[in-house]
Amino acid sequence: MKVISVNAGSSSLKFQLFEMPEEKVLTSGIVERIGFEDAIFTIKVNGEKRKEVLPILDHEKAVSLLLEALQKYDIVSNLDEIQGVGHRAVHGGEAFTKSVLVNDEVVKTFESLSDLAPLHNPAGLIGYRAFQKNLPHASHAFIFDTAFHSTMEKDTYIYPIPMEYYDKYKIRKYGFHGTSHMYVSQRCAQLLNKKLEDTKIITCHLGNGASISAVDGGKSINTSMGFTPLAGVMMGTRSGDIDPAIVPFLMKKENLSAEEIENILNKKSGMLGVSGISSDARDIEDACKEGNEAALLTTKIYANRVLSTIGSYFVQLGGLDAIVFTGGIGENDTNIRECICTQLESSLGIKLDRAINAKARGEETLLTTADSKVAVWLVPTNEELVIARDTYQLMGK
Repeated sequence: MKVISVNAGSSSLKFQLFEMPEEKVLTSGIVERIGFEDAIFTIKVNGEKRKEVLPILDHEKAVSLLLEALQKYDIVSNLDEIQGVGHRAVHGGEAFTKSVLVNDEVVKTFESLSDLAPLHNPAGLIGYRAFQKNLPHASHAFIFDTAFHSTMEKDTYIYPIPMEYYDKYKIRKYGFHGTSHMYVSQRCAQLLNKKLEDTKIITCHLGNGASISAVDGGKSINTSMGFTPLAGVMMGTRSGDIDPAIVPFLMKKENLSAEEIENILNKKSGMLGVSGISSDARDIEDACKEGNEAALLTTKIYANRVLSTIGSYFVQLGGLDAIVFTGGIGENDTNIRECICTQLESSLGIKLDRAINAKARGEETLLTTADSKVAVWLVPTNEELVIARDTYQLMGK
């Protein structure tokens, strides 16, 4: 049975088609710059990327183009072969604590949560409606980024502000990247040759967006992102946690609106804001090699923020079997991994194999020596596979 995993952004559409239950990837790709005359459609055919630049003015056109390509390249002979569509749904609030099959009531509830993720939930709905129109015979499922973190205790997810705001608006820590944290923690348990319920793992999803989670026995007990994906560690353009009093201070000093300060914290801060160079960690790494002081400072701040979070989660977990690095930075930035692990040597007994770390990029790799007290693994994430698995299971196959 064929199941397609879909991740719809405001101007993009990622996809991966699986043969289930074998979990064989039949194709994958992305539509970028949706809404523009020079949109880019990329699809992998027999291991080779086929790329087109053409007008794609909305998601419905993007979906039609994708489905046409599946038949054009003989990836499927008929669209009826696609029996399941799994949609990444960013924010499920407290309404959705696990993946669900989509019906009218689910859509209505999900739409009501758009205030919690105004950039993501509406885009997800647009993607869903486009696929539902083109594949009405298929079962559709929502797989929520927030669901994995629904196992956090109330004393972890409640903010110390008046409870009336939680009661009225459900302001609390939710956490994100849940499918990624779930996948890499489960895979790490397999690599450790331990039962998942017997593991204590800290998962570091480090990319342009970044979050860290404490996973105890396969369940998330804490995570660094909060009410929104702006919270937590420093990111590419997002500030992560700062003193909240900075917000009104800057608004008064710079005569900024709420929207302007939100834009600064989301799009002009983080690596970009500190370095003045780029939001891309690869550019920062190159500048570090040239001795650029701003780049070196940026890397130190980034590593320190990650270290602080790992340290607090180690205490909360009451022990630690492994740390996992994943995401674009976690999987590829050897320098940041070394900065983090080196500083954990004395406190956690981590012994990084520097020669292995220096070569490890994008493939499952044990980064520590045999006598390291805590294992450190590089595990590439696979959110699309989690989406396909959940969709397949919900269909009862």
